[in-house]
Amino acid sequence: MNPVLVAVRTGLRRGVIETRQALTSGQDLFGLAIYPLSALITLFFMRDATFQSSGIGLGALALPSLFGLLIVFNALFGIAGLLATDREDGTLLRAKATPNGMAGYLTGKIVAAAVLAVLPALPVLLGGLALIGDGLGFGTPDRWLALAAITALGLLATLPLGAALGSLFTSPRNLGYLSLPIMGLVAISGIFYPITALPGWLQAIAQAFPVYWMGLGTRAAMLPDSAAAVELGESWRHLETIVVLGFWAALGLVLAPPFLRRMARRESGSSVAARREKALQRAY
Repeated sequence: MNPVLVAVRTGLRRGVIETRQALTSGQDLFGLAIYPLSALITLFFMRDATFQSSGIGLGALALPSLFGLLIVFNALFGIAGLLATDREDGTLLRAKATPNGMAGYLTGKIVAAAVLAVLPALPVLLGGLALIGDGLGFGTPDRWLALAAITALGLLATLPLGAALGSLFTSPRNLGYLSLPIMGLVAISGIFYPITALPGWLQAIAQAFPVYWMGLGTRAAMLPDSAAAVELGESWRHLETIVVLGFWAALGLVLAPPFLRRMARRESGSSVAARREKALQRAY
C-alpha cells in the first residue's frame, strides 16, 4: 500500500483521537464553551433591537454573523494553537522523525481543528434559532445546504492560513499577539452591527479580509432576501463572497506548505530542550 496513503489514514485516526481527547478534557471544554456562551448572551440582549428604521432585528442579523465568526476564529486560532503547542512539547519533532510522519501529523491536525471549529458554533446556531428564529428565513433544506457550503468554504479559507501563522510561533502563549488585530477586524466587519453604518474607509479595510465575507455568506444563507437591504449595494454579493474566500483559501494553500517545511527543518532536540527549559523557568 502507498506509504503516504497509510500516513493519511493514520492521520485521520489521530484526528478523531485528538478530538475525543479535547471533548473529554475539562480545561479544553471550558475553552470551547466560553465563546459560544458569550455569543448567546449577546444574542439574548439584542433579540428585541432593530437596525435603524429598517425593522430588521439586530439579533437576526447577528446570529448568522456570530456563527460565521466562530468558524473563522476557531479554525484560525485552533490549528495555530495546536501546531505551536506540539512544537513546544516535542510532538512535532517526533512526527518529523517518523517516515511520512508529517503527512499523518498534518492530516490529524486538520481533522481535529475542523471539527473543533464547527462544534462550538453549533450551540450558538441552535440556541440562537430558539431565541430569535422568527426573524429568520431559515429552515428549508436549500438554506441548510447553503450554510454547510459557506461553512466548508470558510474552513478552507482559514485552516491553511492558520497553519501558516502557527508555524511562525514557538509557543502557544505568543498567539496572543494575533488577538488584538483580529478583534479589531471583528469590530469593523459587520458582525454585531451592519457595516453600512461605518465610514467608507473602514468598510474597505473590512472587505479585504475573510471575517466580513464569512459573515455575509452566513447571513445570505440564513436571512430572508429582504434583509439584503441593509448590506452594501443592497445585495448578498454571492459571487464576490466566493471569490474573496477562494482567494484566501488559495493564499493559505500556497503559504502553508513552505512555512510548515521551514518549521519542520528548524526542529531539533536542542531547540525542544531549550523551549522546555524556558517553560520551566516561567513555571517557577
